[in-house]
Amino acid sequence: MTARRLGLFGGTFDPPHRGHVAALGAAARTGRFDCIEVTVAGDPYQKSFHGGVRSAQVRLAMARAAFSNLDLVVVSDRELLRTGPSYTLDTVRELLQVANEVDLLVGADLAAQIDSWHGAEELRSLVRVGVVPRPGGSSRVADGWDYYEIPMEPVDLSSTFIRDSSMDLEELAKFLPEAVIPLFMGSRV
Repeated sequence: MTARRLGLFGGTFDPPHRGHVAALGAAARTGRFDCIEVTVAGDPYQKSFHGGVRSAQVRLAMARAAFSNLDLVVVSDRELLRTGPSYTLDTVRELLQVANEVDLLVGADLAAQIDSWHGAEELRSLVRVGVVPRPGGSSRVADGWDYYEIPMEPVDLSSTFIRDSSMDLEELAKFLPEAVIPLFMGSRV
């Protein structure tokens, strides 16, 4: 993959939901990107120590089912190929070998935390941040970051909500892309 302008949308994706799909669609419509890479965290170090995260291979399969047909979107296994914790900084360094610019796409719920990420100081010098609005979240990023808001209506949905609910297939169809449902239902943590 070679792209002049690349968006990076990383996450655990346990499961990928309609809010993620909406965010990727909105980012693609901005005209800022030649490609948007969805990167599934191999070892989501900020979540895996709590337990309850599906295997990386299942999360990758769900992400491919949810996003592979979206304009400009490529689903990557690059973080699954590395050992140890999945750090965004390492992924950005790799991507800058094939792209001139990398914009990090994050939900407003994460925007305030980005300064605490591994290697945040270096990361700040390498990327712009596109913030996806979330209900109750601020699109503001800590001082020193170059950021902008992705224009879209906020979607009030989280993977945690879906995992913690005991929904039947009909209810899940409101929140998950159809192709994700059998993968989500057929896998256990």
